[in-house]
Amino acid sequence: MTRLPLFHSTVREEWIDYNGHMSEAFYVLVFGHATDALMIGTGLDSDYRESTGCSLYTVESHVRFLREVPADAHLAVRTRVLGAAARKARFTHEMYVVPEPQAEPVPDAAPVATTELLALHVDRRTGRAIAFPDAVRHRFTDLAEPAPDWAGRAIAAVA
Repeated sequence: MTRLPLFHSTVREEWIDYNGHMSEAFYVLVFGHATDALMIGTGLDSDYRESTGCSLYTVESHVRFLREVPADAHLAVRTRVLGAAARKARFTHEMYVVPEPQAEPVPDAAPVATTELLALHVDRRTGRAIAFPDAVRHRFTDLAEPAPDWAGRAIAAVA
């Protein structure tokens, strides 16, 4: 199975909130950088954006904060493409704390956070969603894998 490379980051001191762990905004920042890496890995890189005027826009996301992350923690983000259609792609990111920079998550490690995203391929000049080029759509198809069991869930209602 083809997979995208892990995205790596290290938690900065300024990302730590008043509770002593990584603030929710920075989980989303790290996931955003992992989406940028996905775009590079599927051919939607800066050259593509400049030459076509098109880009991938996130239109929906669902983030789960599962464990606290301390300052200076090393992070690895695994991206899974769940599928793509003519103009949209669905994918997930799973964030792990790893023992050192550029390390792989320990086998069977639990993620500290996850996100599921739906994105559209948008022509920035018109503001409208348009079909992916065949090569990009095929790359998404080649990367597609089954959804993790947590994907596709909604936020639970308050009783």
